[in-house]
Amino acid sequence: MLTILGFAMIATFLVLIMMKKMSPIAALVLIPALFCVFVGKGAKLGDYVIEGVTSLAPTAAMLMFAIVYFGVMIDVGLFDPIVRGILKFCKADPMRIVVGTAILAAIVSLDGDGSTTFMITVSAMYPLYKRLKMSLVVMTGVAAMANGVMNTLPWGGPTARAATALKLDASDIFVPMIPALAVGLLAVFVLSYFLGLRERKRLGVLTLNEVLVEEKETETVLVGSAGSGSGAAKSPVTTGGSGSGTDAEDTEDDERFQALDPDRPTLRPKLYWFNALLTVGLLTAMIMEWLPIPVLFLLGAALVLTVNFPHIPDQKARLAAHADNVLNVSGMVFAAAVFTGVLQGTGMVDHMAKWMVDVIPEGMGPHMALVTGVLSLPLTYFMSNDGFYFGVLPVLAEAGAAHGVTPLEMARASLVGQPLHMSSPLVPAVYVLVGMAKVEFGDHTKFVVKWAALTCLIILAAGMLFGII
Repeated sequence: MLTILGFAMIATFLVLIMMKKMSPIAALVLIPALFCVFVGKGAKLGDYVIEGVTSLAPTAAMLMFAIVYFGVMIDVGLFDPIVRGILKFCKADPMRIVVGTAILAAIVSLDGDGSTTFMITVSAMYPLYKRLKMSLVVMTGVAAMANGVMNTLPWGGPTARAATALKLDASDIFVPMIPALAVGLLAVFVLSYFLGLRERKRLGVLTLNEVLVEEKETETVLVGSAGSGSGAAKSPVTTGGSGSGTDAEDTEDDERFQALDPDRPTLRPKLYWFNALLTVGLLTAMIMEWLPIPVLFLLGAALVLTVNFPHIPDQKARLAAHADNVLNVSGMVFAAAVFTGVLQGTGMVDHMAKWMVDVIPEGMGPHMALVTGVLSLPLTYFMSNDGFYFGVLPVLAEAGAAHGVTPLEMARASLVGQPLHMSSPLVPAVYVLVGMAKVEFGDHTKFVVKWAALTCLIILAAGMLFGII
């Protein structure tokens, strides 16, 4: 019964948000509360929620201060060279822009944290997507998939969890998986290429006469060329310091563009190398685990505000500027805590995992690595990494060991589902991605699930082909 209710709760949540009948925050809170009552454990709802909030509180704190930290770094101009480099490569060509998004997300993902990856990627690419009227779900989908592949780095989380759960060395799991993961990353780049071609066909090949982040100009002319055969006419748009627009949406877009205005008053060119070294030091400390990540970002945010904006009114202005993102993301995380708290507290997740293991045919025993790879797609999407790696993987590994499948093979196979996992409603970082990109979570889900699942299967096929899994 708990198994059926667990799947029903997840299905109800996904259907409602994809049909836009409920907001993600409302769905994450109200649906599990309702199902908790159905299970007959409504009296314990408070305990489950508190347990969920307690477990996710460090993540919420990390996201809050990470948003402030990287938001201020964007304000002061730390990432402007990256933006200029990406724009120089993209040249307002939709195909290049989508590929550039994937490359940028993959590079920034080396820090091992999805939230920072999405903050930097969206901040760099959002203005270009908006001005060229490109699909924002393409941006969020490509960024999530690239980050999902890179999330398998030993310091990214899943590999360390698999190693801990099965008492293995993380390097023994990860290093042999590199060829398969490289194929997966290449698949993301190829997919980005074709998605970009689709955008180019829809919009035409465009020429950006004035590069928006390099020069403060009041007019940019987008000229449609013969790429689409549509013969699009010149379309002037207003950008830069004037902040004017033809309607509310244009005004809002201009405000976003103002964040990359090369003459904005928040720039601190004399402190560029201080900010760069501070960021490198912060990421190094995070990778080396010198301090807990929430503590690092808390200290980093306090330091970067104090040094770059020594006057208290200026500090308050920067905090206010990023308060919207902070509130949206932290609110989503605490709402997700209700969902995970009920799933785990009622025992639904355990029954779902046991059911998945029990339905595996006996004849599939010698192929448990393949089974694990396939199961990692839905299981890491519908439950947290902790739940999968510490609750399900040991059971699967034990079943595989009975048929001669080594724990290392099982651990490697368990990493296959990460490109899809990064778009799970239980992953806090995805709310940073869709929140900053102003994309509905349901729209992102409908777009990315099929492509992310395909990427996972390509990694699995490559792992089997190379004899890794």
